[in-house]
Formats: sequence, structure tokens, C-alpha cells
Amino acid sequence: MKPIKRAFLDTEDGQILYRIGGEGEPLVLLHQQPRSGDEFRELMPILAQTRQVIAMDLMGFGDSDKPPRMYSIADYAKTVIALLDKLDIKKASLLGNHTGAFVAGEVAAAYSERLEKLILCNVPGFDEEGKAKLLEIFAKGYKIEEDGSHLMKRWSARAKYVGSAELNHRWVLDDLKCFGYPMYAIWAVANYCPDAEERFSLINCPTLLFWGLEDVEQFERLGLSKAKDRFFVTKAIPHGKVVEIEGGNICMMNQMPEEMAKVVIDFLDETGD
Repeated sequence: MKPIKRAFLDTEDGQILYRIGGEGEPLVLLHQQPRSGDEFRELMPILAQTRQVIAMDLMGFGDSDKPPRMYSIADYAKTVIALLDKLDIKKASLLGNHTGAFVAGEVAAAYSERLEKLILCNVPGFDEEGKAKLLEIFAKGYKIEEDGSHLMKRWSARAKYVGSAELNHRWVLDDLKCFGYPMYAIWAVANYCPDAEERFSLINCPTLLFWGLEDVEQFERLGLSKAKDRFFVTKAIPHGKVVEIEGGNICMMNQMPEEMAKVVIDFLDETGD
């Protein structure tokens, strides 16, 4: 198997880092906030055995540049198309997790001719209260404290469920690359969610709706999104196939890559409607 390599896409708003490996039908992976393409480090080598796999660091995250303005979900969707164009990929399948799911859904709605199949993972539903909570988080932002206390706060934020110190370290590194800058994705999702159902109703490609139930429950415990509200997406995309995994939490891409890969590959390999 060919190694996973790193490269950059030049855009008018800065450079976007992406990882790429494997050969065959292309699959683009879009991460949650505040992570990066590192979220798919364990998953990519498995998927790259049978297809070409590409994972972007969304603008403002990981090793991509910080954009010169606030980015909308539509802006992020344009960067996905820009990367496909650079790689001379006419059509691809997309997998998006959390923030990445909103971006992937918008790509499918706005650029349907570029999509083969769509996988939306852990897409939450945000009502007005949820939107207000997101904007409250955005207003607080990630601030660098003079005494360095923000370092331990980020270490402690997910330590109870992230699974290992090594994985937590990777998450914290992604966190810290966002400090001192606006929370781009929080703002983008908050402003997209009132229209998400309408936008997603335009999706007509084969779609998999994939949730980890512990992830859903954790979001409800955090007061961000009620578990039942996620079903707005099944209403918007009635042809979508639904798969739910017991125990899959916010870190499921890293913690259970074999299980994730099986669900993804089975769906991508399906033929017919």
C-alpha cells in the first residue's frame, strides 16, 4: 500500500493542507471542529487499501492557514470543490463528521454533479437554543491565559472519554492551533443550522446517516443538542440509510477505526439504489 502523504492546496484565502493515499475511487474525509485531518489517522490506511482517500484540514484548523474572514459552510464547501479540481477528480464520495457533516451536506446540495455517495456522521440538530449556545461558545472563544492554565483546561476537557493520553495529546495539539483566533466552524455551523434541513432536502445522491450513540448522548449532556433533534436529517433525506453504533463517542473515528471502516466500505460498495 502506498503511504499517506501530505500536500497543500493554494487558494485565494491561503493554503489548505491535505493528506492523500491509496488508489481507486476517491473518498474525501472532512473532520469535526476543532480537529484536523489527523482525526482520520487510524481510518485512512484501512480505507486506502481499496480506494483513494483524501483528508483536508479545513481552513482555520490543523496546518491549514487561518482565513482572512469568517468562513461560512458554503465557503468550506467551495474549498472541497477546489481540492477536487486540483486533483482532477470529477466525482467523489464524501464522509463528514460533525462540522464536516454540514460541509459535506452542503457540497452534496450545491454541487450534486460532483458527488457519488455521501456519508454524514454524527450530524447534530440545533434548535434556536442550540444555536444560541453555539454563538455563546463562539463569543468566549479560545483564549491564551498568561499563566498557561488554558493548557490544562484543554487536557482535562475530554480526558474522561478520549481513550488514551496519546490520543488526548493529539486532540490538544489541534485545540491549541486554534487559540488566539476566532472559532470559525462554531460560527459557520451556528449560522447554517437554521437552513440545514432545507439545504439537506436538496441532497439526492445515495446517503448514509451514521451515528455513534454515545456521541449523541454526550452532546445532550453538554447541552448542545438534544438526541432526538438529530432526526431532522432523516426527514430532510428520507432516502438515507441509517446506521447507529452502540458506544461510539465523539472520538469514535480514532477509537474504533475497524468498525467505522466496515460500515463505510459496505456502504460505498453497495450497488443499485
